[in-house]
Amino acid sequence: MSDRPIVNPALDNALLDNLAAGNAASSGSLSQEDPNALTPSDAEIVTVHPDASVMTRQRLPYFLGISNATAGTVGLSMNLVIIPPGASAEPHFHKTYETAIFLLKGRVETRYGIGLKKSIIHEAGDFIFIPPGVPHQPFNLSDTEPAQAIVARNDPNEQENVVPYQPEADA
Repeated sequence: MSDRPIVNPALDNALLDNLAAGNAASSGSLSQEDPNALTPSDAEIVTVHPDASVMTRQRLPYFLGISNATAGTVGLSMNLVIIPPGASAEPHFHKTYETAIFLLKGRVETRYGIGLKKSIIHEAGDFIFIPPGVPHQPFNLSDTEPAQAIVARNDPNEQENVVPYQPEADA
């Protein structure tokens, strides 16, 4: 075993078992026909340089990064989101995909769960995981500085699976 810290030994052991059995790969590309079959690929590397933001369904400016539309991805997307000073997103949830966030800058309170009754505060440098279907609404706690985060999802689309959420309906 390596000297790296293990956050979840069960997950770590499952990954090692899959790698040993040849069921997962750490390099190369996975075949669309058989996702477990590792085959070399001569595909191009795609670079995206977003030069303007777009407004999302959550009412936050997004700099579109990697997605099906920009890079031809089939299983992920990654974008830069800005929460302006004192602003918040519209309450929402993600229908069928997981979301991972790395907070680059700022302090953000996220209200979440049924009725948005739970709350957690994140700071720059935090990694955040939001499971599918969890209603949430982030608030930038600064009135003077924008918060910035990299958002990655296991959905190649930009906004198609974002669902508005009405917390008062569950209150």
